[in-house]
Amino acid sequence: MYMRPKQSEIGGKNISGKHIRELRIKAGMQQKELLVKLWQNGVDLDASSLSKIEGQTRRVLDYELLAFAEILQVDIRELLTGIKSPARKK
Repeated sequence: MYMRPKQSEIGGKNISGKHIRELRIKAGMQQKELLVKLWQNGVDLDASSLSKIEGQTRRVLDYELLAFAEILQVDIRELLTGIKSPARKK
């Protein structure tokens, strides 16, 4: 069962920023590289907005979350929970 984190445990605006940052670093990607990929996917974010998302002090829009999942090559649920989703069966 999903339990909402206490406000003090996060920046308060999103639950995915921490996971986005972890996955970006794991992929060996700098913020600037992620911004370029977001722009290529039609998401117009600046460096400040990305920092705020990762710091959980800015809300993440649904289409931004989809772009993050696509770029980081993860299921969107992993961005929300931090739990790697099992591989899909074809």
